[in-house]
Amino acid sequence: MQLHIGNKNYSSWSMRPWVLLRHFGIAFDEVMHRFDSFEAGSRFRREMAALSPTGKVPLLVDGDLVVWDTLAIAEYLAETHPELPLWPRDQAQRARARSLCAEMHSSFGALRSACPMNIEATLPEAGAKVLAEQPTVQADLARLTAMWGAALTGSGGPFLFGEFGIVDAYFAPVVARLRSYALPVDADVAAYMGRAWASPGVAAWVQGALAEQDFRDFEEPYRQHR
Repeated sequence: MQLHIGNKNYSSWSMRPWVLLRHFGIAFDEVMHRFDSFEAGSRFRREMAALSPTGKVPLLVDGDLVVWDTLAIAEYLAETHPELPLWPRDQAQRARARSLCAEMHSSFGALRSACPMNIEATLPEAGAKVLAEQPTVQADLARLTAMWGAALTGSGGPFLFGEFGIVDAYFAPVVARLRSYALPVDADVAAYMGRAWASPGVAAWVQGALAEQDFRDFEEPYRQHR
């Protein structure tokens, strides 16, 4: 299989299936498409348009099959590897985990917009300003921490539904955002974030992101690089 991704420092959607594949030891080849611009005619847009009907990353290629959209990729991996606990084994827990992923997929736009993923950056001042000035970001943060807290309480941890799975990979970029912008969370959620950050797939992605040193000004609303 090939997984087509964008820059590891910035591409939150690419991070999710990459982390999942790496954590569970599913063999794949990584194909990086460097972000140069998201404008029509950019190299990134041209490369992805030749591969995907959406022109976006991530994209999974398995033989003649092309799977786009992060959640579709996760479901495909779960179906092709039923021996692995990508989703919780329990039916009710599996439904809850899917609900959390679906909510992440369609919600939290304020947090995502105001605090774009930037693993290399440390931006506590920007985080404090965003949180003070944007009630919608406050609401997103409150919902996230309540969601995580309820899942951890229900499962007993150490991850959201016991074992590390799709839902934890799905929220790994959110963990990155909360860390970069130093957004406040309670002790139980902070402990979960620490475990997620240290998990094998997430730690490997972070290592790659820090090694890139490929700063893209259009992905940097709070600082510029020369």
